[in-house]
Amino acid sequence: MSVLPLVFTSGWASGINAYAVVLLLGVFGATGLSDDVPESLQRPEILVTAGVLFLCEAVADKIPYVDSVWDSLHTVIRPVAGAWVGALLAGQSGSLSDLAAGAIGGSTALASHTVKAGTRMAINTSPEPFSNFVMSTAEDLGVAGILTFAMFHPEAAAIIAAVLLFAGLVVLVFLVSRIRRFLRRRAQRREERRMAERVEQPPD
Repeated sequence: MSVLPLVFTSGWASGINAYAVVLLLGVFGATGLSDDVPESLQRPEILVTAGVLFLCEAVADKIPYVDSVWDSLHTVIRPVAGAWVGALLAGQSGSLSDLAAGAIGGSTALASHTVKAGTRMAINTSPEPFSNFVMSTAEDLGVAGILTFAMFHPEAAAIIAAVLLFAGLVVLVFLVSRIRRFLRRRAQRREERRMAERVEQPPD
């Protein structure tokens, strides 16, 4: 059976929470729940590092505006992680070339990361802070649930991931105007901060 559905699903999940993907896959492999997980993902140092970074993301991802900064920092990390995991899965299976799997995993991760980052920008325009916590928790549970489902039903999980990705892109198109307002507000705050710093500076 081709590993393509699992590569696609892991790529989608990596765009949302790459550390959770590495941690979950490593646990699945280490506990014997799946034979499709490469040994390199099961190494203790990989699991510990992924676990610590996952906890960091779990906190940062639920704080308004901090989540957007975190997303910006991970614009490169998540696609690279998706490509890396995809290539490893392909190498383990042998049914798909590493290069093709890396391209699929990386591009899918980039698309889902764009949806997540854009949606968070729109959510941060809301005056209440609870939507960030709810959205982040839903994303974490979604990644864990779909990735676990993919271990046993990869084709069905890939279809669900594709539907969620498409729906997210559609929603993102409608949120563009709200995101633009968010960016304008952030630029205005930066300008106000610079003006305040100039006023506070003592004269020569």
